[in-house]
Amino acid sequence: MVVTTQQPYQLQRPALRHRSVVLQSQQHRNRIRRQVSKVDAVDFFNVLAGPQLLKMTDAHLPEHRERLYPPTVTLSMFMKQGLEADHSCQQAVNAWAAQRAAEGLRVCSVRTGAYCQARQRLPLSMVTALTHETGRLLSTRAQPQWGWRGRAVKLADGTTVSMPDTPQNQACYPQPASQAPGVGFPLARLNAIICLSTGALLTAAMSPYSGQGHGELDLFRSLIHTLSAGDVLLADALYCSYFTVATLQTAGVDVLFEQHGGRITDFRRGYTLSKHDHRVNWQKPPRPQWMSVPQYRAFPQELTVREVKIGGRVLVTTMLQAHQVHKAELAALYARRWQVELDLRNIKTTLGVNVLRCLTPQMVAKELWVCLLAYNVIRLLMAQAAHQAGLLPRQLSFKHTVQMWIRWGLHPLVTDPTCQAEFFKLIAQCRVGHRPNRIEPRARKRRPKPYPWLKVPRPEARQKTRAHRHLLWA
Repeated sequence: MVVTTQQPYQLQRPALRHRSVVLQSQQHRNRIRRQVSKVDAVDFFNVLAGPQLLKMTDAHLPEHRERLYPPTVTLSMFMKQGLEADHSCQQAVNAWAAQRAAEGLRVCSVRTGAYCQARQRLPLSMVTALTHETGRLLSTRAQPQWGWRGRAVKLADGTTVSMPDTPQNQACYPQPASQAPGVGFPLARLNAIICLSTGALLTAAMSPYSGQGHGELDLFRSLIHTLSAGDVLLADALYCSYFTVATLQTAGVDVLFEQHGGRITDFRRGYTLSKHDHRVNWQKPPRPQWMSVPQYRAFPQELTVREVKIGGRVLVTTMLQAHQVHKAELAALYARRWQVELDLRNIKTTLGVNVLRCLTPQMVAKELWVCLLAYNVIRLLMAQAAHQAGLLPRQLSFKHTVQMWIRWGLHPLVTDPTCQAEFFKLIAQCRVGHRPNRIEPRARKRRPKPYPWLKVPRPEARQKTRAHRHLLWA
């Protein structure tokens, strides 16, 4: 009797345990739904699917027939290709073919020719417009507590990107003159304006690295229209020139730059506000060669700025009133300028833009803007996760978000609101460390492989190696 009474109980235990797990899972989902419904969220995540961007996408798409790789699918694959560790076209085509097979669609070829042709047909104007619009929407929807004194702060800086050594790329983006012909790689200069509070890229410009009209300040002058009255611009000492400050001040944009090394700062001059804090007038310098005479005459004869010395650094700003903005606030704000260095590192290193892979200048520009669009998409996810977690977007890890986004796209429940809420909670778990005034040497401990540098063109080096091997075999 004892055995017969225990056997049914033992047989029913797994079923009871299963029902209990299901009930707990359902209660967990209901609790998450209630939390999501209570959040007065600025839904950054749905920005890409909004009617404004969809209308913009349709406006830039030409008439096209139904293909295996329509423009929207091609753009999505191109963006994911930039986020993946394997940036090859073969990997992108393999992933698309596997996804089609998993969804029960017709099995397609895994050859890359059709996908490469689809990338060439992708309108560059559509990609640049989407990048600008996503950056603008993310910046304008930033929460007030993310800003600085209720003002939008923008970051400006420049960098360089390399690309394959093809005749077309060399003709458009020549390698530096310091490198021997056939040894170096084409080099392009990139300048960007980034939102401080969200990290969104607002605009960018690319040009050859060297040559008249291709300097970093030349690129920046082509992007000034992106700034609005009331903004604050942070930049390094290169931007601290009379004409740049005057142009921005006329547009209603305040600046905070480090003093240029070529300018002497004398705190005995001007109107003293406090120790090592004064207002001083800059006299208009001679006309530079790149500026026309009418443009030069339009600038004022002198410019009033505020110079502040904190530690061993002199800062220049157009926020002239010390009782409104204390110099300690200026020092704390300028310390955040380093964020633009980290943003450019995320673009170049995490997304692999430091060495582009396309073989023509047209595709190089398209690849760059697709990666910048992917960068803004990651920033959208970080902003949504930060808002729901009550954090700042700058507190979250960009690399962690990229990894979560790639893995989350493989999940079958990506459209479930509960699953999305859990996804943003996972993003918010990994935060960057707070390490003020961190100093690290720019040096590598691990030695590279003991191969010599290539100092002649590769065909010539290959011919010498072949001749040497022939002598060994003779």
